[in-house]
Parts: sequence; structure tokens; C-alpha cells
Amino acid sequence: MQTFKLALRNLLRNRRRTLSTLCAITVGAVGILLFGGYNRSIEYSLQTTFVRDTGHLQIQHKDYLLNGSANPAEYSIKNYQKIMALIEQDPELSQMVVVKTPVLILNGIAGNYAAGTSRPVLIYGSEAVGQAALNKWDEYHLGKGRQERTLNEHAPDAAMIGAGVARMLQLCDFVTDQPCGSSAPPVDNNTTVLPDDLMQLAQQTREERKPPTGDQIELLAASVGGAPNIIRAKVEGVQPQAARELDDSYVGIHLAQAQQLVFGRSQPGVTAITLQLRSTEQLEAARARLQQLFKTTLVDEPLVVYDFSQLQPLYNQILDMFGKIFHFLLALILCIALFTISNTMSMAVLERTIEIGTLRAVGLKRQDIQRLFLNEGVLLGIIGCITGITLSLFLAYLINRSGLTWHPPGVIAPIPIKIRIWGEWTMLLSVLAILMVAAVFSSWWPARRAANVRIVQALRHA
Repeated sequence: MQTFKLALRNLLRNRRRTLSTLCAITVGAVGILLFGGYNRSIEYSLQTTFVRDTGHLQIQHKDYLLNGSANPAEYSIKNYQKIMALIEQDPELSQMVVVKTPVLILNGIAGNYAAGTSRPVLIYGSEAVGQAALNKWDEYHLGKGRQERTLNEHAPDAAMIGAGVARMLQLCDFVTDQPCGSSAPPVDNNTTVLPDDLMQLAQQTREERKPPTGDQIELLAASVGGAPNIIRAKVEGVQPQAARELDDSYVGIHLAQAQQLVFGRSQPGVTAITLQLRSTEQLEAARARLQQLFKTTLVDEPLVVYDFSQLQPLYNQILDMFGKIFHFLLALILCIALFTISNTMSMAVLERTIEIGTLRAVGLKRQDIQRLFLNEGVLLGIIGCITGITLSLFLAYLINRSGLTWHPPGVIAPIPIKIRIWGEWTMLLSVLAILMVAAVFSSWWPARRAANVRIVQALRHA
């Protein structure tokens, strides 16, 4: 304790130099913590967005991810209701899974034949109730930060489309960003001209039904066995998508309609069963339990389970990019802290050479001198870290209430900019430990040099 008191008094002897060193440590701590908190906020925001969209886990046919997009009927899950019931009755999974909902994704052609237009689309069939439940997940208390992809559950023929689909099909009631329609539309390479037999099938279907209105489209896809099938859907709104390619092709309809389009009167199936957990921390436990069921109860079903990071590679790519930026910033700030503290301690040793000789002459050992200067470095680190953490928490509080947003790639709606520092104890302790180690390491060499000064030379130092 006496050594710490002496170290503190020595720091107060040259207040200007001590203050400049503390400022360097404080600014470094603030920079690391703010960017680290921002990095953690990005992770939570992206995770929330992707989990609301695809769930934590998806059960698929083992070959669907590679070959299923071309033939969803062949690689679909037929007994999906049995599998969902098994998950609900399982004592382990029932405690972890909060939402389980099937989806059917297929490629097809959407046509607005009243305008004589059509184009290839990606048809996303889902249950309205299940999709609405997915959108409620908010483990990190971010609030509603995106537009929900939810259909009207009371309208069985409802459809949501991308803004690009509405524009290319000339559904002018849903195009607001630019002029819509033309008496002589330009040729679009992406616009599909239907073959004569498919056009005849669509014409027959139109004659059997009521004439379509301005908000109706017809969807055509290959059914079981390869025969074409067609249904009519009523567009209820436009759902902007994160990527232009998806915005130009997305059509969301009810699962029952998608199953009718693909399977007709055959046994319906789905391309995936989406599972959403109470917490992301339960992901590995849920995956392990599902894999165990695949080897026992569901051994006859060719199933595999993927997590959201495997289905959304962009998630890990973004986190990896920001992680590398954070480590580069950390290394840069550590270098600044090391040189600043080392310079301060070296100047202190140079100015107090006679004092060091006097202390050695009255009986202090070399390790006592070294301990004294090391304590000064430790005090600089402690005070700088405490000040940096306090200032970081204050700045994070201001930023979190500023209402700033950013639009990350792969996300539909802007996400609030949040700095998550309080509660991230691992990050706080890691930064504190790294800065303290830097302070001690940068003080070690000047302290060692002070301890090795010869007494006679130190007393003669002018």
C-alpha cells in the first residue's frame, strides 16, 4: 500500500504529463469500447433480422439445398405435419422451440394477362399465422425494425409481391416510385414469353373463372410429374426486398395455394420446416436433439437441419468484416497506448535519476525500485480504463437515444444504431485486461532500467 501511495504522489508531481498520458489511454479505451459495442449491436441486429426471416433452424430434405430449387416436389418433405407434431411432443425440443411453421419455395411464372405481361418469379408459400409469430422474436429488445412479410390470414388467395414484380407486370396500383405502364412497352430481356401450349392453358383457366381485376395475377409452375399448373392470386401489397434480384422476383402467397400449385390433388409437402427458438444460446442443443431424432424416430426420413448462418452466408461475412476492423483498431490503439506510457515512464526515470540513487543508497533494493515504477504504470492504466469506461457508457447512452439508423446489406428496413456496452461483461473485462497488460508491459522496460542504475552514477547525475 505504501508503494502505491508513493507511486500516486510521483504521478502528481508532473500533472501535465500524467494528464496527457491518461487522455491517450482514455481515448483508446473509448474508441475500443464504442466500436466493440457497435460491433456487438450489428451482430444482434443482423441475427434478429435473419431469425425473423428464416428462423434459427430449418429442417429440409438432405438434397434440397443442392438440387431442390429446380424440382421442389421431388425434394419436399411429405410428412411435415408428423414431424412438427413430434417436435411439439418431444420433452426437450418443446421447451426450446417457440415457433414451428412450414414453407414451400418454388420457381414459377407470374402473369398479368390483362396487361399482356409475365415474368419468372420466386414463389414463397408460408402460413400467415406462423410468419407473424416469427416476426415477434426480439431476444435483444431491438423493437420492430423491419417491415413484416405477413399475409392476410383471412384472404386465402392473398399475395404480396416485390416492387420490381409490380413494375414489370404493370400493376400500376402498386407502383409509386416511377411511371407505370406504356402503350408500347420496351422489350425486356427478363420478360418471359409463354409458349403457345402454356398460353392456351392460361387462356382456358381464365375462361373458366371470373375475369381478373387490376390487382390479380396468375401464377404458373410445374406440378408433380412436370405438368404445368396455374392459380390466381390477389395482390394486396408490395413488400420491398433487400436485393434487387429478389425484389424483381418475390411473390409471397399462402402455403395452401403454393401446395395446390405444385402438388395439385397429390399428397402435399413443404420444402422446409422453420424452427424458432426462445434463445440463440439453445441453437446447438436443439440441433443435437434433432440430429438424434433423425437417427432414431425419423430414420426413414432423409432429413438434415441447417442454422440461419448456413442459410444466410451474408451473416458471417458481415461479422467477419467488422471483426477484422475491430482487431485492427484494437492493435492500432494498443500501439499508441504502449508508446505513450513508455515515453512517460522513460521521462520519469530520466528526471528522477538522483532520487533513484538516493533511494538505493538508503537501502532500497532493485526490485523495490522496479516495483515502484511498475505501480505507476498500473495506476495510469487503472485510472485511464475507469475514465474510458465511464465516458464510453455516457456516449453510448447519447448515441442510443439519437435515433440514428443504418441500412446493412441483405436487410430490408433500416436498423437503429445502438452501442451495446452495458451488460457485455466479457467485452468490458477483455478490454480492461488488454489495456492493463499494455500499461504494465510498457512500464516494465523503463522500470527495469531504473532498477539497474548504479548508485554512484545515479548520485552524480546532473
